[in-house]
Amino acid sequence: MDHGAAHGTGAVPAMAMGPMQGGRAPADARSGDYSDGIAASPAHGLHLHGSALAGMLLVDQLEAFHGRDGNGQTWEAEGWYGSDADKLWLRSEGERSRGRLEDGEIEAFWNHSVATFWGTQLGVRHDFGTGPRREWAAFGVQGLAPYWFEIQATAYVGPSGRTAARLRADYELLFTQRLILQPELEVNLYGKSDPARGIGSGISDAKLGLRLRYEIRREFAPYIGVVWTRRFGATADFARDGHQAVFDQQWVAGLRIWF
Repeated sequence: MDHGAAHGTGAVPAMAMGPMQGGRAPADARSGDYSDGIAASPAHGLHLHGSALAGMLLVDQLEAFHGRDGNGQTWEAEGWYGSDADKLWLRSEGERSRGRLEDGEIEAFWNHSVATFWGTQLGVRHDFGTGPRREWAAFGVQGLAPYWFEIQATAYVGPSGRTAARLRADYELLFTQRLILQPELEVNLYGKSDPARGIGSGISDAKLGLRLRYEIRREFAPYIGVVWTRRFGATADFARDGHQAVFDQQWVAGLRIWF
């Protein structure tokens, strides 16, 4: 007997429900809150969804650029492994141009979840590249703000009274399930000048990027974009002395990969 008829509801048979509701969703459709388990961003790793150990490696930017100061390559990657409450979190970024490594850093954190999609971080940072190497103690927060803005706010303390801070925010705007525009803003501040590394005190630099990617697969997406960088204060003076642009616009092309 038809289930609807048995209850006197006259319900439409199940096979007819698909067309009435607009058809079936694509097999790889992206859910609004990533509850399907597809890791669209590192913030997914902060979601409290079980006690099993898990991990992810995201190479968010592996790109070549062309700007006023010349051509080069940059990278930005992060990964984590652990439980819902506590994770080992690694981050690295850097730039290579003029045939040499200009700037690079690697960070290691203990990440402790304090709420769904939010965690506190405590760890260390190591700077390398042109100039002397620097070591920092680091602490901050990372998470997913309202309206799906991904936020990183980190403070740093180093020897000789050095201090620094970094604020990053990015967002993913979906034109389709595969075509995604990702704006990203980063601001760096330093408590004192470091002439050996071309860094001035106060707001050192700000960077705004727009990258448009096409996800051939969720784990593999080529992209193109543009990045604007503005140096301020003494950092701008150091750039002028080194015959570098105070304001630079770079065209970029690269790959975004995660495992």
